[in-house]
Amino acid sequence: MANAAVAGTGLLLAAFFVFYLGRAGGSDLRRFVTDLVHVPIGMLVTALGLRVVLRGRGGRRIRRAWTFITVAFACRLIAQVLWFLEDAVHGPPEFPAGADYWFIAFVPFMFAGLLLLPDERRSRVERIKLSLDALIVAAGASMILWYLLLGPLFVDHDVPVHRVAVAAAQPVGDLLLVLALAMLMMGRSAAADPAVRLLTAAITLFIVADAAYGYLQLHVGFGGGMWPDLFWLSGEYLLALAAHRTYRQGREAPRPAGRLGRINWLPYGAIALAYAVLGYLAREQGMYPLGGMIIGAILLTVLVVVRQMFVLRENHDMAVTDPLTGLANRILINNRVADLVAQPPRADRCSAVLLIDLDKFKPINDTYGHEAGDAVLQAAAVALRSVIRSGDTAGRLGGDEFAVILRGLPDSATAERIAQRLVEALRTPVVLGDLVLGVEASVGVAVYDGHEPLEADQLLHRADLAMYAAKRSGRARYQLYDAELDPGARDAELRRAIENDELALHYQPVVALSGSTGVEAGEIVAVEALVRWNHPTRGLLMPGAFVEMAEETGAIVPMGEWVLREACRQAAEWSGCVPGADRVRLSVNLSPQQVKQADLPAVVTGVLAETGFPADRLLLEITESTALEPDEQTISRLEALRGQGIRFAVDDFGTGYSALSYLSRLPVSILKIDRSFIAGITEQPRARRVAEALVHLGLAFDLQVVAEGIETAEQAELLAAMGCGFGQGYHFHRPLKPIAAVEALRAVLRTA
Repeated sequence: MANAAVAGTGLLLAAFFVFYLGRAGGSDLRRFVTDLVHVPIGMLVTALGLRVVLRGRGGRRIRRAWTFITVAFACRLIAQVLWFLEDAVHGPPEFPAGADYWFIAFVPFMFAGLLLLPDERRSRVERIKLSLDALIVAAGASMILWYLLLGPLFVDHDVPVHRVAVAAAQPVGDLLLVLALAMLMMGRSAAADPAVRLLTAAITLFIVADAAYGYLQLHVGFGGGMWPDLFWLSGEYLLALAAHRTYRQGREAPRPAGRLGRINWLPYGAIALAYAVLGYLAREQGMYPLGGMIIGAILLTVLVVVRQMFVLRENHDMAVTDPLTGLANRILINNRVADLVAQPPRADRCSAVLLIDLDKFKPINDTYGHEAGDAVLQAAAVALRSVIRSGDTAGRLGGDEFAVILRGLPDSATAERIAQRLVEALRTPVVLGDLVLGVEASVGVAVYDGHEPLEADQLLHRADLAMYAAKRSGRARYQLYDAELDPGARDAELRRAIENDELALHYQPVVALSGSTGVEAGEIVAVEALVRWNHPTRGLLMPGAFVEMAEETGAIVPMGEWVLREACRQAAEWSGCVPGADRVRLSVNLSPQQVKQADLPAVVTGVLAETGFPADRLLLEITESTALEPDEQTISRLEALRGQGIRFAVDDFGTGYSALSYLSRLPVSILKIDRSFIAGITEQPRARRVAEALVHLGLAFDLQVVAEGIETAEQAELLAAMGCGFGQGYHFHRPLKPIAAVEALRAVLRTA
């Protein structure tokens, strides 16, 4: 709806321009139409401003600024309605008209709104410099307005005081708006905001039109339908576009443009304009006494400004250049990366950030001294310059770390080729006196194509992750960033998998190996829940592909809770539909991080209460690494759960640095021997003796022993002969989907 209103108003304005510039109709009709067109445009502007204030998605600061701006719109709308009634209906009014007071009221609200628009934070010194620059601009503008409007007003003694005050209020108000615009446009982030640029253009048109209106009032009189109306109408339409753009952007503050040391020409332009006016006024003066002095003052000021330009440029170069290598420094690199993400490449192009770290640089620096280290860094800078294009940026971030920014690449393969050339160029030995210093580099490449929004630090972080991956892969190579390298991205992906029900459970039965355990041999006594990930693009993933990642990122805690809840829910359903299933225990793995959670007892009991699964049929498996150093809090949590009937098993026994003391300290009742001790027991006497020792060790601690990874009948028979009561492995059952697990339970329990 708003889009249509803005477009329709644009068409109305275009039609009016054709009407006006085509000189259609008489002067009365032109005045009537011109005054009338202001009203609907003013209504649209006010309505769009209200939409930003009431429904805008921007933050509190931007809505507060637009509240003042919208009040200014409303004042202008009232002024336009009154002017239409006074000028078009009743004839040209006498100055000051009622509308003039509302036009003046527009200024303080717009001034406040412009100053309240959010911009980047500044230091006290930066705020002072900005204020001085803005005052220079306002001073230059004041000279123009004094010559055109204020001066003639104050020297005309025949004009009543109140008319002088009203006439002077408009140019003084325009000076305030010039000051606000100068401060706004010299701000780095506000000036980069399209909505702010539209506001600036609109207010600039208003100031030009106001100055023309005041000048015409002083010299020939003013009535509706004169050329300043074209500037006012254009400015009003730009205000509508600014409000519409602000609503669509819907953000707290614009992204900083990030260009350090960029010279802002507004103050110097104001100085040039002021001297132009002074020179124009002095054209009638003789060379003596004022002419030569004015020319000298102008020349001196020009020389001072030129010198200031060179100083600023020199300071800028010093601020953004690494003194040792002559490359860009960290500040300039950060700003160039900010520019890169602020202006995404074209659809068929991409950009890239490369981070380069010299391998084996520290031994050179430590062994041969800083002179040798500096020579290596300077040679690396030469190598970088020899590879990159003239429009690319190479910089030194500090120490032996460099960066390269590549723009306008056809594809990511080009970035990889450049990275490979950098690796090869940086292999060139460095000769220092009698020394030949060999150095290599690891390069991380992060490609940016604009398809996803990124901040500058995120892009640099990606290149950094890729660079460290290159080092881990053997150094002296490059690595292209991939989401798999980013723990944060992997963590987010895995947590989304939990939320989107992409995880699934398979169940592997545990069977009795002999009748000595109280149940018949081959009967299923437990099922172990094993998690799988139905990845949307990579298919079904086994735990080895993501559990370690989940441990690193912390996603293992919500994932473990999901596994416990889902396993208990499904096992509780089986008890109602499979006769005898209520005798089968459910085994669920606990990660080390879960065991360390203070709320573990509450989580487990909450899941049991929610699913209705009995506590005495739940078996929680903890890894040997968790059991090796049990603190008092861990023991207390496990004891609290055992008090409810839950049993514990030590999984993968024998793979860690086993300390037998924990078997007596922890409330465990089952020992699961790792598959690595089972694999060779039929062929290797030593492996058989080790497995038998582990079985007897578990029995010595009065623990039930489960052997994992049984793949043949011969292995099962040997373990049963050793006294191992239970087994698990492909010889009996592979991990089964829930439906297949139910069928296996029915088949075995029916015959038991």
